[in-house]
Amino acid sequence: MRKKRMLGSEEEDNEINLTPMLDVVFIMLIFFIVTASFIKEAGIQVERPDTTTADKQEDAAILIAISANNEIWIDRKETDPRAVRGMIERLHAENPKGSIVIQADEESTNEMLVIVMQAAKQAGVANVAIATDDS
Repeated sequence: MRKKRMLGSEEEDNEINLTPMLDVVFIMLIFFIVTASFIKEAGIQVERPDTTTADKQEDAAILIAISANNEIWIDRKETDPRAVRGMIERLHAENPKGSIVIQADEESTNEMLVIVMQAAKQAGVANVAIATDDS
């Protein structure tokens, strides 16, 4: 009888305690979620013009893309040129310190670029930049 009690306690001692491992996995999950950087995209791929005198824009809150077909994309949605100002005002209200970066395709017209820049100015955004590729 005494041997049975000892065998029972040995079996309990041999079990693996998963609680510390689950704690570590949970902490790692939280760490990766918090430190992950989320990339903002305008919604389409744009061939930007090349330049040698570009400055880095750090706090771009609103990305606007103008395609080669003169389509305006804001927040992954195609936007009518008449609705650009409203979209910019809404997004700028969410992050008032952020700036606008316009990604205009090489094949797009200056007219669309000017429309977007005027809408940004009318929406009260002072910091507007045009994205280019480094040569």
